[in-house]
Amino acid sequence: MTDASSAGEELDPTTDVILVPEPEPDVPVASDLRTTGQRILELDDIHVYYGNIHALKGVTLHVDRGEIVTLIGSNGAGKSTTLKTISGTLKPRQGAIRLDGQEIHHRPAHEIVGLRLSQSPEGRRVFSRMSVFENLQMGAFARRGAKLDDDIARVYELFPRLLERRTQKAGTLSGGEQQMLAIGRALMAQPTVLLLDEPSMGLSPILTEQIFSIIGDINRQGTTILLVEQNALMALKLASRGYVLQTGRIILADTATNLANDPQVRQAYLGEI
Repeated sequence: MTDASSAGEELDPTTDVILVPEPEPDVPVASDLRTTGQRILELDDIHVYYGNIHALKGVTLHVDRGEIVTLIGSNGAGKSTTLKTISGTLKPRQGAIRLDGQEIHHRPAHEIVGLRLSQSPEGRRVFSRMSVFENLQMGAFARRGAKLDDDIARVYELFPRLLERRTQKAGTLSGGEQQMLAIGRALMAQPTVLLLDEPSMGLSPILTEQIFSIIGDINRQGTTILLVEQNALMALKLASRGYVLQTGRIILADTATNLANDPQVRQAYLGEI
């Protein structure tokens, strides 16, 4: 179910929960992460429509430089719509989006990438007939004339599996490998802000653990991250702060620790009765 088709529907969040089996993955916790307190990304009263469907209803949030912030909620709540609006593939009817103080909501998507904000989309969306190496090159399309060797080497260091498969067609990779490639491709834009949309979707618990550990590494290397994730337990463990989105509205905002301990969140998104 997509945000577009269900933005106006009331859904039961408990039907969308992905539970993480014990033992819990060894991923960085919020206390390990650092933030400067300087706002790098701001959404101010964002309203987005699909035709007559009011998908986002006054979304306001911010991400500080150096943070991992997570956006959780049920399917159809508007999480992917929020990321698409930030990256410029959807345009808000009302409100403002600022990147490092500069308004970007009126800019086309390719210009926003050039401002060093990139997205790893839901469903990976790799170029299936291109090789791993060619997909990574495509991630740097906004960097005309740039030397890419160091950046490709960084991606291969983060994801050694991609180095092993650099000449392989992306469509023949496993789901986990395609997710690695999608994140690696987004990193080729040298983003200061990285948007991650459902990085654990369809992955085994072991691969999910690996992906989340690497997301922590990317953050520690200096990239600010806004994370959309159905696996609320892991997302809140990794992030420093979080927002809960329900039918297009932010209904809760707090530190990740407080959200993880909130009875409403625990019942609706962490699978507790």
